[in-house]
Amino acid sequence: MLKNRVAAARGYLDNLCLDAAFFLNPGNIRYLTGFTGSEGVLLLSVSEGSFLTDSRYSIQAKQEVTEFKTVEYREKLADIVSLLIEIGAVRIGFEAEHMTVAFYKAISDRLPSCELVPLGAELDTLRMIKDAGEMQLLGKAAEIASRAFLEIVDSIRPGLSESELALDLEVAMRKSGAEDKAFEFIVASGVRGALPHGKAGGKRILSGELVTIDYGVLCNGYNSDETVTLAVGRPDSRQREVYQIVKDAHAFALEGVKPGISFRELDGKARNYIEKKGYGNYFGHSLGHGLGIDIHEKPVVSSRSEGLVEEGMVFTIEPGIYLPGWGGVRIEDTVCVTVDGYRLLTKVPKDLRVL
Repeated sequence: MLKNRVAAARGYLDNLCLDAAFFLNPGNIRYLTGFTGSEGVLLLSVSEGSFLTDSRYSIQAKQEVTEFKTVEYREKLADIVSLLIEIGAVRIGFEAEHMTVAFYKAISDRLPSCELVPLGAELDTLRMIKDAGEMQLLGKAAEIASRAFLEIVDSIRPGLSESELALDLEVAMRKSGAEDKAFEFIVASGVRGALPHGKAGGKRILSGELVTIDYGVLCNGYNSDETVTLAVGRPDSRQREVYQIVKDAHAFALEGVKPGISFRELDGKARNYIEKKGYGNYFGHSLGHGLGIDIHEKPVVSSRSEGLVEEGMVFTIEPGIYLPGWGGVRIEDTVCVTVDGYRLLTKVPKDLRVL
């Protein structure tokens, strides 16, 4: 699989008429080399490649990086420049979103006769289609997260704080095999549910409130993402109404997932329904996002996105309604696009759960 990924990356170099490219983004480095450490540089040309790291990771790199020669650098910038000069690279690609202006200037000053070419969307597309190994790892991460949530959900009760709930969930995930949280969990109860990214705080959950819980795990380098909104105590009629609207929008979007549909059309299946029900002004974010080595990857499923859904993509479906001073509802699942539809990776049922 690494050979196929490297071949695809070299294809981009060839298409862009690049002699070489260097990668600093840890996600891209892991994808192309298998290296799991936090410090390294991949230098790739159309015919060879080198992985550079410091003394802390030199033994680890030799164990994990099998497709490239490993180099222990003493001075990062100098060694990158030296290797680029050694292979005679003149037109050189770099990750524009993962390099500081200072580092770019330093490279430019040392390679005055070279052309530095910023890379952006070309690299994003490399990781949009998941291979079989990635699908397995994503499925395992989602299964761990869903199982952990189901283990702790019945302990959610009035008086429990949002941060205590988040801690209980994290402990259950780690006991199930997670390496870490995928992100800081969102636990937003009552009126705080109107905050799409309301991280868990000291507020205590009250009877009669809706609680939105957005959580995920990191396992073997891959992330999961899922959101559940539940009721603590008997929900009132408006809470049930808003929940059902979001659940229906979620279902309409899921029904639309298949190769060939545009991201805009897919986003519209949920958004148009919420607008028809009178809540269009309260669903501001995109319908979903890709995930994998990073918790947010391409594609973005939104009304502004170009492109079509393809088999092998993995992304979230997460419509929501957020009403200031009242609260909110979000329902999120992660899907893997199959040849004729989709497969759910997340496992928690999305009917309204009343505790």
